[in-house]
Amino acid sequence: MAQSEAAMADTPDGISGAVSNAVARIKANIERVLVGKGDVIELTLAAVLSGGHVLVEDVPGIGKTTLARCLADSLQCSFKRIQCTPDLMPSDITGVHFYNQKSSEFEFRPGPILAQVVLADEINRATPRTQSAMLEAMAEGQLTVDDMTIPLPTPFLLIATQNPIELEGTFPLPEAQLDRFLVRIRMGYPDEAEEGEMLARFNGANPMADLQPVYDGTELLDLQRLVQLVYVDPVLSNYIVRLVRATRQHEDVELGASPRATMGLYRCSQAMAAIRGRGFVGPDDVKFLAPYTLAHRIIIKSQARLRERSAENVISDVLSSVEVPV
Repeated sequence: MAQSEAAMADTPDGISGAVSNAVARIKANIERVLVGKGDVIELTLAAVLSGGHVLVEDVPGIGKTTLARCLADSLQCSFKRIQCTPDLMPSDITGVHFYNQKSSEFEFRPGPILAQVVLADEINRATPRTQSAMLEAMAEGQLTVDDMTIPLPTPFLLIATQNPIELEGTFPLPEAQLDRFLVRIRMGYPDEAEEGEMLARFNGANPMADLQPVYDGTELLDLQRLVQLVYVDPVLSNYIVRLVRATRQHEDVELGASPRATMGLYRCSQAMAAIRGRGFVGPDDVKFLAPYTLAHRIIIKSQARLRERSAENVISDVLSSVEVPV
């Protein structure tokens, strides 16, 4: 980070200014390719600044892969894509030791998980055994292959996609793995004007081919440290705790959000406040992020599902029932 930005970051306003300026540059660069997805980009960057991972759940052709590719290019980070299929093996992700006949020694060939931005495309098509190969990387930032522990590059971000409509030949993510994702987002279809703009941009050359980095991965680590300095009033901390606890006590919920969800909502609220240009977290930051950070972490009772109740409905109930601090 530039020396002037580092000096500004000594104050709450400086923290928010340095983060919001950087995010604005990265967001504007991604929007050269991705049309009409400003909120999705901000949510993804909030997860990146919080050191978390992103699950993008939507139908094919919406731009999930494009989002991951543009993010990696904008941050000058190494990028790898894993196309998940039922025959994908854990070693295809982590890497494998092989015998080099020239040197007469075993050598390690690293897998695609050893990159800074990793896209696990259609993750629910991989078998549970293969899905679990990503858990250690997501939770601890390291990889264990045989007797060797390998630290992952920093920053490290896993973006996983899945199609919620097509269920044949898929393996739904277990609760333990869903809980590793900081946010779950849905991109949605573009409106008519946005779809027309997309056609105009891609008429001729692909704008992604000319996308240049506007920030550096090492500078991103500085931003992640600044986000942790965003002030959270104890009253707001208590509000976050009460929201998460309310998911465990809701009548339609079989399993509520975990303490990891509490920490995730806390960290992500700090990032979103900084992105919005503030050095402190407000109730609106928490309320905005609650559906994205909590809904995928709760399990609805079967009777409630028969009444067409969803996790999003539960989060809406919780936000309405828990008193908002003033």
